[in-house]
Amino acid sequence: MSTVAETETTVLRRPRVHFTPARNWMNDPNGLVRHGGRWHLYFQHNPNGIDHGTVGWGHASSTDLLTWTEHEVALEADEDGQVFSGSVVLDAENTSGLGSAEHPPLVAIWTQAAETEQSQALASSTDGGYRWRKHPGNPVLRRGSADFRDPKVFRYEGADGPCWIMVAVEAQDRQVLVHRSTDLRSWTLVSTYGPAGPVGGVWECPDLFPLTVDGDPDRVVWVLLISLNPGGVAGGSGTHVVLGQFDGERFVPDVPLPAETRLPDGSWRQQSTEELATYRWLDHGPDAYAGVTFSGTEGPDRTLVAWMGNWDYAKELPTRPWRGTMTAARVLGLTERDGRLELVQRIVGPAGGAEELLRQEDDPASTHELPGMVRVEVAITLREAAGEVRLDVDDADGRRRLGLRYDAADASLRLDRPAADGLPAAFERHVAVTVRPDGDRVALTLWFDESSVEVSSGGGTGWMTALLAGSATDGRRRLLVDPGPHAVTVTASVGPDGAVSLDQPAGSTAD
Repeated sequence: MSTVAETETTVLRRPRVHFTPARNWMNDPNGLVRHGGRWHLYFQHNPNGIDHGTVGWGHASSTDLLTWTEHEVALEADEDGQVFSGSVVLDAENTSGLGSAEHPPLVAIWTQAAETEQSQALASSTDGGYRWRKHPGNPVLRRGSADFRDPKVFRYEGADGPCWIMVAVEAQDRQVLVHRSTDLRSWTLVSTYGPAGPVGGVWECPDLFPLTVDGDPDRVVWVLLISLNPGGVAGGSGTHVVLGQFDGERFVPDVPLPAETRLPDGSWRQQSTEELATYRWLDHGPDAYAGVTFSGTEGPDRTLVAWMGNWDYAKELPTRPWRGTMTAARVLGLTERDGRLELVQRIVGPAGGAEELLRQEDDPASTHELPGMVRVEVAITLREAAGEVRLDVDDADGRRRLGLRYDAADASLRLDRPAADGLPAAFERHVAVTVRPDGDRVALTLWFDESSVEVSSGGGTGWMTALLAGSATDGRRRLLVDPGPHAVTVTASVGPDGAVSLDQPAGSTAD
């Protein structure tokens, strides 16, 4: 596919299996829903330019979460305001009255963003999510607030019968608001959560959903996702994870987080990297934000997509005619390890049929050429209590684009992304995460696409996602491996026709 260059030396290439719009601006995923045999991805989109500008909802769909078809813009801004983030549900019983028993509607719940007020509005579709009609009674929920946004709605089956639950945020107040409804049109506030934990930036794009622990239906834990900007663990944007219980009205974390209040001048306390590292995060890299899960699926797992970007530099990235990329879809689960619950993420896609490109076993040091899209497995055997394993990625012109370091002394994995010509200064990042060895073994998986890497560790319990620059003339990469005092086995593979061999989603169902 086409590449885009700001200088003669540096580009961000259009990815192959990560969604990007054909043209113009994209940020947060919206309205993720599985319906009619397809995965529907709506997204914040400026249809008229490459800058954030005036946004509505773009629309793409897929049967496999790898190959996407872009459709007409779903929801456009109008005189009442812009169309900010939200969600889509199938109103199977037509509780909203926006469809019929024979043709139950898909209902989009989104933030109507006027100049001085943000409120929640509805739109409906009876053709499978391609054409939408805004509800004439909009907005359906307002608080007189300029920062009340990002509703995520789901069906809840409680002891007193089914209802709709909405989680939204008062962004500046660092609060999640829980509302209930029987018809998607009239809502009652039943509880709030926060401010607590990370509060260094506005709270956005909440999600709340149950997961079973290791597939045990008798052990259900609720997961609350809160995106915040700035104040993320990698600097700038990040997504915080809280585990707890939900009873249909109130979310209570299993481990209470420190409560926070505004400082006397109205600002919020700035938290150190060390403090932020004590909290749970969806991803410890710089480029996974506003991740939310699909509705319309059942089973023990949830499938999530996030925006592969960071507000520290997203508006300045040198891509044309598009700007904005989504992460790979990931299936979420929970597992217990050493008495601690861990969120597990598995990349989604077809399994099998991979072609092995290289295998290195315990060489002192080596260099390997890789294509732009490839999966790299790294198995480290620790031979000493200290010493680093170094994995460096250079572009075809020999410029360093990524450095990974595993330090046995403190069980840390560090990701270093150097500055690059033609990219904003904030693009440079140096982040780290703890990766405990399993005995004397550490396993990493590096998922490369043309302009990104998603690094998995700890059997999918740790993730670091980062955009990567590359050569303007050649999309190949060089992987430099230095085991230090340890033993390292490296394998790289691609699937048929250049497609990465990905893991099969578990827990996904038809409609």
